[in-house]
Amino acid sequence: MEFDVVIVGAGPAGLSAACRLMQQAQAAEQELTVCVVEKGSEVGAHILSGAVIEPRALNELFPDWADQGAPLKTAVTEDQIYLLKDEQRARRIPNALAPKTMHNHGNYVASLGNLCRWLGEQAEALGVEIFPGFAAAEVLYHEDGSVKGIATGDMGVGRDGQPKGNYTPGMELHAKYTLFTEGCRGHLGKQLIKQFALDKDADPQHYGIGIKELWDIDPAKHQPGLVVHGAGWPLCGKDHAGTNGGFFLYHGDNNQVVVGLIIDLNYSNPWLSPFDEFQRMKHHPLFAQYLEGGKRVSYGARAIAKGGFNSLPKMTMPGALLLGCDAGTLNFSKIKGTHTSMKSGMLAAEAVFEALAAGDEGGKDLVSFTEKFKDSWLYDDLFRSRNFGPAMHKFGTWLGGAFNVIDQNLFGGKIPVTLHDTRADYAQLNPADQSPRIEYPKPDGKLSFDKLSSVFLSNTNHEEDQPSHLQLTDGSIPLAKNLPTWAEPAQRFCPAGVYEIVEESSGPRFQINAQNCVHCKTCDIKDPSQNITWVVPEGGGGPVYPNM
Repeated sequence: MEFDVVIVGAGPAGLSAACRLMQQAQAAEQELTVCVVEKGSEVGAHILSGAVIEPRALNELFPDWADQGAPLKTAVTEDQIYLLKDEQRARRIPNALAPKTMHNHGNYVASLGNLCRWLGEQAEALGVEIFPGFAAAEVLYHEDGSVKGIATGDMGVGRDGQPKGNYTPGMELHAKYTLFTEGCRGHLGKQLIKQFALDKDADPQHYGIGIKELWDIDPAKHQPGLVVHGAGWPLCGKDHAGTNGGFFLYHGDNNQVVVGLIIDLNYSNPWLSPFDEFQRMKHHPLFAQYLEGGKRVSYGARAIAKGGFNSLPKMTMPGALLLGCDAGTLNFSKIKGTHTSMKSGMLAAEAVFEALAAGDEGGKDLVSFTEKFKDSWLYDDLFRSRNFGPAMHKFGTWLGGAFNVIDQNLFGGKIPVTLHDTRADYAQLNPADQSPRIEYPKPDGKLSFDKLSSVFLSNTNHEEDQPSHLQLTDGSIPLAKNLPTWAEPAQRFCPAGVYEIVEESSGPRFQINAQNCVHCKTCDIKDPSQNITWVVPEGGGGPVYPNM
């Protein structure tokens, strides 16, 4: 199938690009064919974010978004920032002593999944073709090496690699320009970065894992628009040395709150389990005061690209652009990536449309995008936060936090020094026998829960008789190297119980429960041997997040 533009991923970057392309085409009265492929079963199914949304890009894309029914209903009414000293005590930090980027006046507590569903409706109304349930499995190239488009994955292939009775071959989608907007650690984006050496002038990308739950709570405890952030316990103490991260609690609408924990994936203790840290965190009185008596209704996890400005790869290549969290445009000093992703998609749409309107037949490296990016508020937004993550990694929570307050509040993010963090996250684990074990309490089934019941609430489903989408470069490494050296950390860093060491009479066996995978990509990032590669499963598989 031939299109002018093919977009991979129906997230905020991809859908904003699609909408902006068609807006320009309609204004110029030009024909334009735009296609969006989405691996989730529906638009929004795989979208997971906090989220407090800064509407800056949405204001530009649809100035009348409120009148058109965009699902941003709950304006932020109050910011609270806490330092948790231990499992009982919390100290509130005055807003004046927090980085200005943490202030959320003018922003909205919302479901990013629902916003993407709404953006999908706008895109279709503008004439965009959206194909949910189709996973982009392969990048296609012209003979000169430029990107030609993508191929979707075959459907109905058995675990043995042979076609089943319902076999349907994938499709080739060709385009003059292809926009890759797969989200953090995109499967194809990762390949493109390597293929075109897009990161040769950048710091290594850095990541966190974000784990989130949606709760129905007692209406008497609900405070619509309250936004709570903070750090400290449980990510402190000798057994958590060098572990950075922070929590969030947002009061949305309909008597619901979202609660979550983000842990930087540069942590060093292989006994650490992000899932279990999050579960015990909820017992702290700061969270329990809202959650007790409530009902947990959804669960999810997703990796976050948090390297920011210093880790940005080159975003253009012949015939294609890499955008949004696929490139790492999240502003971690704000803990926000929606407005930045949307703006990157809009800038790309403007560069692509200008080229096509001038008679460009595609396949070029659109340097005009780079110029637009450098002239935009997006570049300024990311540049001002370039030191935020490196400061935390270099100096720790206390000194790093103090540096960031000075940088953001006194210098406006333009302090005359740039910090760098050049050590990859996967390379930072210490040997298990040199690390303190971390003992986690058993879940009580009221505030804390186990992995399998949590995965159930993510509505995750994969066709079991299909090739595993979690591929090992060397099948012997988990037991021969990772187990003796790091006590095989995959069984702990995965928040969905995908990886297990099963003890049998003949010895331990490494088991992959691929059907549990919530597509967070943590294994692809944190495996210390870089032996796990996440590839797309059959289209439509994975979680189905409601209101997340």
